[in-house]
Amino acid sequence: MATFGKGPILVTGASGGIGAATVRQLVAAGATVIANGRNAEALDALAAETGCATLPFDLTSEDSIREALDGRDLWGVVNCGGFGGEIATPMETDIDVFDKVISVNARGALLVTKYASKSMIRLGQGGAIVNVSSQASLVALKGHISYGSSKAALDNITRVSALELGPHNIRVNSVNPTVVMTEMSAFYWGRPEIGEPFLAQMPLGRWASEDEIAAPIVFLLSDGASMITGVSLPIDGGFTAC
Repeated sequence: MATFGKGPILVTGASGGIGAATVRQLVAAGATVIANGRNAEALDALAAETGCATLPFDLTSEDSIREALDGRDLWGVVNCGGFGGEIATPMETDIDVFDKVISVNARGALLVTKYASKSMIRLGQGGAIVNVSSQASLVALKGHISYGSSKAALDNITRVSALELGPHNIRVNSVNPTVVMTEMSAFYWGRPEIGEPFLAQMPLGRWASEDEIAAPIVFLLSDGASMITGVSLPIDGGFTAC
């Protein structure tokens, strides 16, 4: 069974599939979890199911994040909150959409790291942060100029944060999943002309499940990963290895 440091683990994006699966697995492993997300009804249902606490704040607002996290004791963070944006080429992209994707996926995660790490340093017990990135940061995917750029920025936030927080025994890693075939993903990846060629290039040849992404997140938070930091871990069925 996984073991964790003392103190709560904050999971943003917990009203979504990967975030909710991560909360469930962390609670099942004995962690104390605080869930954040945009969908209040889904968060309430998750809290009723798992016993996790909930904490509302806006990932696009530094004031909101500061007010929520300032002085709050935390041991771990999963930055899972994200925004998919649009499918567009660099020539067609709506720069306002690009700005929003960056604001949520990169800037929001950095702000959570900024205030959560202050708590971890203050407590002096170390900690762990896992950023949910994407395979789109590791390889070029058509139509993913905004999303891929935001996740590439997140991977660099991971590496620099690992460097800066390591002396405080705070580990920072990313996971880089392939497509989880949610309702949101299906509008694009569910098209045969898009999904079938993609899966044909993947050694495992199938979409990931939420639980298959959550399990490595839980591992990276656990004491079993105590010597792992600064890593971007593909969870992609081998797609980026080919």
